[in-house]
Amino acid sequence: MSSSPLSKKRRLSGTETKTGSHCSSSNSVRTDLSHTPANGMAKNGNDAEIDEGLYSRQLYVLGHAAMKRMQNSNVLISGMRGLGVEIAKNVILGGVKSVAVHDQGVAEWRDLSSQFYLREEDLGKNRAEVSQHRLAELNNYVSVTAYTETLTEDFMTKFQVVVLTNSTLEEQHQLGEICHNKGVKLIVADTRGLFGQIFCDFGVDMVVYDPNGEQPLSAMISMITKDSSGVVTCLDETRHGFESGDYVTFTEVKGMIELNGCQPVEIKVLGPYTFSICDTTGFTDYLRGGIVSQVKMPKKISFKSISSSIAEPEFLLTDFAKFERPGQLHVGFQAIHAFQKKHNHLPAPWSQADGDEFLALAKEVNSAQTGSAKVEQLDDALIKKLSFVAAGDLAPINAFIGGLAAQEVLKACTGKFMPIMQWLYFDALECLAEEEGVELTEEECAPRNCRYDGQVAVFGTKLQELLAKQRYFLVGAGAIGCELLKNFAMIGLAGGKGEVIVTDMDTIEKSNLNRQFLFRPSDVTKMKSDTAAAAVKLMNPSIRITGHQNRVGPDTERVYDDDFFESLDGVTNALDNVDARMYMDRRCVYYRKPLLESGTLGTKGNVQVVIPFLTESYSSSQDPPEKSIPICTLKNFPNAIEHTLQWARDEFEGLFKQPPENAMQYLSDPKFMERTLKLPGAQPVEVLEAVYKSLVTDCPHSWADCVAWARNHWQCQYSNNIRQLLHNFPPEQLTSSGAPFWSGPKRCPHGLDFSTSNELHMDYVVAAANLFAQTYGLKGSTDRAGVVKILQEVKVPPFSPRSGVKIHVSDQELQNSNSSVDDCRLDELKVQIPSPESSNFKLCAIDFEKDDDTNFHMDFIVASSNLRAENYDIPPTDRHKSKLIAGKIIPAIATTTSAVVGLVCLELIKIVQGHKKLESFKNGFMNLALPFFAFSEPIAAPTHKYYEIDWTLWARFEVTGVQPNGEEMTLQQFLDYFKNEHKLEITMLSQGVSMLYSFFMPGAKLKERLDLPMTEIVTKVSKKKLGKHVKALVFELCCNDQTEEDVEVPYVRYTIR
Repeated sequence: MSSSPLSKKRRLSGTETKTGSHCSSSNSVRTDLSHTPANGMAKNGNDAEIDEGLYSRQLYVLGHAAMKRMQNSNVLISGMRGLGVEIAKNVILGGVKSVAVHDQGVAEWRDLSSQFYLREEDLGKNRAEVSQHRLAELNNYVSVTAYTETLTEDFMTKFQVVVLTNSTLEEQHQLGEICHNKGVKLIVADTRGLFGQIFCDFGVDMVVYDPNGEQPLSAMISMITKDSSGVVTCLDETRHGFESGDYVTFTEVKGMIELNGCQPVEIKVLGPYTFSICDTTGFTDYLRGGIVSQVKMPKKISFKSISSSIAEPEFLLTDFAKFERPGQLHVGFQAIHAFQKKHNHLPAPWSQADGDEFLALAKEVNSAQTGSAKVEQLDDALIKKLSFVAAGDLAPINAFIGGLAAQEVLKACTGKFMPIMQWLYFDALECLAEEEGVELTEEECAPRNCRYDGQVAVFGTKLQELLAKQRYFLVGAGAIGCELLKNFAMIGLAGGKGEVIVTDMDTIEKSNLNRQFLFRPSDVTKMKSDTAAAAVKLMNPSIRITGHQNRVGPDTERVYDDDFFESLDGVTNALDNVDARMYMDRRCVYYRKPLLESGTLGTKGNVQVVIPFLTESYSSSQDPPEKSIPICTLKNFPNAIEHTLQWARDEFEGLFKQPPENAMQYLSDPKFMERTLKLPGAQPVEVLEAVYKSLVTDCPHSWADCVAWARNHWQCQYSNNIRQLLHNFPPEQLTSSGAPFWSGPKRCPHGLDFSTSNELHMDYVVAAANLFAQTYGLKGSTDRAGVVKILQEVKVPPFSPRSGVKIHVSDQELQNSNSSVDDCRLDELKVQIPSPESSNFKLCAIDFEKDDDTNFHMDFIVASSNLRAENYDIPPTDRHKSKLIAGKIIPAIATTTSAVVGLVCLELIKIVQGHKKLESFKNGFMNLALPFFAFSEPIAAPTHKYYEIDWTLWARFEVTGVQPNGEEMTLQQFLDYFKNEHKLEITMLSQGVSMLYSFFMPGAKLKERLDLPMTEIVTKVSKKKLGKHVKALVFELCCNDQTEEDVEVPYVRYTIR
């Protein structure tokens, strides 16, 4: 279960990709796989190939060009406390050329609360030196060195990017000026207890190549006017999505050909389907067609140095509900530096005396401001809270600020995405006690020389005791799961009598190593949950953690039963699919347990907190359904590479998965024929035809037969079927209204001629023949010369288009056509298919696997899709982008995961403390590319009503099935109970998918059921025995009130044990 999708549906977001250059014909692409050297190590730098196996998910976020720029970047990170190590971890996983970690300080007790690469035996040792070798293990491609001297100009100018953490204001100014003058990009990041700060200075002429990372938009054109500002109208199938100020270019325009391949033109949006461009009066008249595509234009932005920006700050708001806060904290952070300079230490945790002095200092700092940094009125309570917690060091805050700062490093290296302009402040004061005026004492928060000192400074010892006792269930040990476990270990969750149970049924793959930072190359093929559990035990030996390998779902309810869930304090999801999320959500609602839900999609991330009796649940809101591609578009009228890739995926399933499955079912299941004949419409003929082909006509006996099959299938798909389509709808065909049939979204295709000298044609035959051979258990081959030899002997039957072949133009037409059943053919097939007894061979269905480059799966998809693209003159795409779309890959990057999980753990701290107010909790959404942040209080659980009783999704009727006399309630008694106790007449009663009772049930059936115990009815109707682990059943009710009106009511929890 890897990093989770942001939304509830799996969405795709493309990124910049480069088309391969090995063209075998004008429109086909072939890509060669690059391999790392035999020793598994490769150097980042100018000549370095990108290891797509390792970086694949991140490449879909950043693209190849940005990744190349990163591989030439050297980064210095100063300060190896919790924040510094978090930034270093994310930057190293990202894959820069080198990282130097700098620190002159030694490990102290308070560092252990968030510095996950320091251990108790490292106390007193230099933080950079201890961290260096543990950081170096994260990525073999990145050189990691430790530096313990004072930072000098000569040393700093060796780097493209410098990050300062845990630095004084004097250092920030002095080193900041050096960086600004020498063209070195600077990031200052700092965390103080529940507060965080980031400053960026990327020089006076920073170039941003892509401000948002979204896939460039394109639209089909229906009209272009001749005007001083020509108006372009797009087809009204979908909105164009452009914004004024975007740049576009044109292709395939008929008539006004001057626009084709023109320099990017700035547009002004006039409406959802129209926009204006340049002067078109001198152009040829527009005839038809054309595609308009957005062009990402480089943008120059200028930064001020820290010295000039500190007086005239520009703030990026992280929380719209805290509009005034950045200005206040800008002064507050300067006051921290002033206090530290004066006393050589930070304000003591929760010290009233230090708080008063700190407030006075902050007022002095404010009155000394000359520019816009001066605030009218300091918020005394806020500034004092900053003083109280400034000595704290919290892992979740470091994770959030560290994720953001690391993303800024990547922006500085690559020019991909918009940087923070220029100051960002963040706080999580909602984590403190909810009651007004409740303050901790200095004594409760004083250091104790223990690993949680940095956290005790903020929350005192009581929270630490509560955390140690927690029993939490973590579902998933992928990217989000690894980050959660690291934070759990740092904050001390289950550090005493509690326990963390983590389950994940996946094994570790190479592509996981780029963001699932608890895993190393030597862990590949091991179980994720066990490996992650062992890794966090090293970070904090006192964490009690157990790894499971179970999928969550109805199948594992014997393991995760009533006793298991009732013993939990909460659940955190780290899942990668909606179904499992919805299932866990239902379980948490039923057992009334808090649920922390989060997900990422590239640079986007979200956090949702579900609190029993307070908030709505994860399932309360749904994403709109994803738009599917119409069948007729896929079958006959594709106009985009997404269509040809989906067609190729369907081909894969229809050739190598479904036919062998059906054939094996026919051979092994005596009832297969009976079931098949009951299928609707023409399906029985289609299924049996496929079985007949698998067992008789297509059944190969040698490798040569497989090659011949692949060659003939190529002919059918890329030549014959296209010729038949053009026979039905010739290129010059007009519609009934006189418009060209082949126009708008319908692209006129052309058939292909097979050639053994065309690499793409050979790619297809080799991949298809090998996959076909696999399904029959025959040995394949990659010997191309041998394949060419076989092909020379293959006889391809001649083809002439036939009249009378019906091709549907729209899905509506397809639905309306009654597919008649050919009974004669059905009878023929029943006789012709060999009996199961007479067939002794075994077929093997192939499940699509995108990440194995040796299994021919992606080879087939890429060749199949690009050949079809060539048929329709659609620009082809490379293997990398094909894998993204066909494999439905979720783009992912470590920075977003780190930041999202930081926010999740802040919510966890609130839950453990027992926060009760809706406004204390924060659902969060972020897009680090823009950068954009939005926090909101969770939505309250919606209220329903029957009679005068209000209820929410957390409510239920509790019914004890076993009565005082030891006998179980019958259905009649159950119905009477609701009538007498709740004045509700049950009209329908169900359990899962089983209908137990309804008012329209036949009399005899009803009479029989009324006197039966409830559990007996359940087992009878569902035809399933109740497991011994089941303590209670869930019944759904439809009821009428006393006025016979239908009323909505909660579900019933019917206790049987």
